[in-house]
Amino acid sequence: MQNSPDKPLATGDTVPQSLRILHTSDWHLGRSLHGRKRYAEFEAFLGWLSETLTREAVDVLLVAGDIFDNGTPSNRAQELYYQFLGRAAATGCRHVVIVAGNHDSPTFLDAPRQLLRALDVHVVGSSSPDNPADEVLVLHDPRGRAELIVCAVPFLRDRDLRQVESGESVADKERKLIEGVHSHYREVAQIALAKRRELGGAVPVVGMGHLFATGGRVVDDDGVRELYVGSLARVDAEVIARDFDYLALGHLHIPQSVTAASPTRYSGSPLPMGFGEAGQPKSVCLVDFRDGQTDIRTLEIPAFQRLERLRGDWPQIAARLQELGRARTSVWLEVFYDSAEVIGDLRSRLDTAVEGTELEVLAVKNTRLVQSVLGQIHADETLDDLDPGDVFERCLETHAVPGDQREGLRAAYREIMQQINDVDERAE
Repeated sequence: MQNSPDKPLATGDTVPQSLRILHTSDWHLGRSLHGRKRYAEFEAFLGWLSETLTREAVDVLLVAGDIFDNGTPSNRAQELYYQFLGRAAATGCRHVVIVAGNHDSPTFLDAPRQLLRALDVHVVGSSSPDNPADEVLVLHDPRGRAELIVCAVPFLRDRDLRQVESGESVADKERKLIEGVHSHYREVAQIALAKRRELGGAVPVVGMGHLFATGGRVVDDDGVRELYVGSLARVDAEVIARDFDYLALGHLHIPQSVTAASPTRYSGSPLPMGFGEAGQPKSVCLVDFRDGQTDIRTLEIPAFQRLERLRGDWPQIAARLQELGRARTSVWLEVFYDSAEVIGDLRSRLDTAVEGTELEVLAVKNTRLVQSVLGQIHADETLDDLDPGDVFERCLETHAVPGDQREGLRAAYREIMQQINDVDERAE
């Protein structure tokens, strides 16, 4: 644990000398991949996680948002969630703390909150701007001693952070959003620090959040959405992490550290959310508070289903398929055909090549055929390479919209996209 003048840590025997936390996030239970259900992978991960809680003697589990892939999860996704929470209670893990992410419905997560408290599962689905103390949890050990203070901040929605004013520019909205996030974290941190002073012991203070921090890394096809109206709304981790002994973040799917005054980590998603993450190691974070020190390490998650992206001409693709087929391992494939020769029966060729193997082609991108049909301007581009924002920008260009009108149209477009992506409002 880091000592600083504004975080005095008293000594004494009011708390245990060691505490172990496991930090995970972005489970996205219920997510499919090109139409293929992934419940077997989710079940395998949650089984591995419950075993890890026991094997690593974890005291507190933190889940930093996006438990489900949408605000109205399927019955199977809910079953996996509640079965895991029941198993976690039997592992020796004393507390589970869960906050909502941007994919989650706050009302859905909050609904069984009182019942889950009987299992020492603490859920914070929605933020209360008028009462930030609701997001500050003091966790106790079996002897009733305070052992951890958690600032369990869920995904902060636009409506939680600012008042809408007529005539606002996009820059004004983004500035108010970021100021609102920073201000909210300062409030909950000050409440937590005051509680620690009252306790008079060296109780660690941990923050949680579901946000996009400046400097965070993403990859293509990982399913990470923009959180707010503008694309520049990034939270300064230096500002929000300074009062915490560890900041556990969710939203970005690549496991990574973020530069900040205190240790700040994204645990990343436990499964690759798309083929852009194929081959990327997945992990959880183990955090040990021991004798005034903080030790952080990552624990790699097994790959429960191998993904691979193939790109090239037909001879290159066929050779790789033969190599993979000989390994007799289940592999889901995304194939990018890229050659000057137009092949109209590519899908049929692929089906023949994988017949009798453990390989399954989930997606095919026949670049040259699409170009020949659509007459693409850019030689190396297909519609699948463009996100909705790219398509919108192309429309502005195609229709020769004057430059002085474009910013207003972009702002209107982003607000519409935010409403579409606001799964909680959609669920209600």
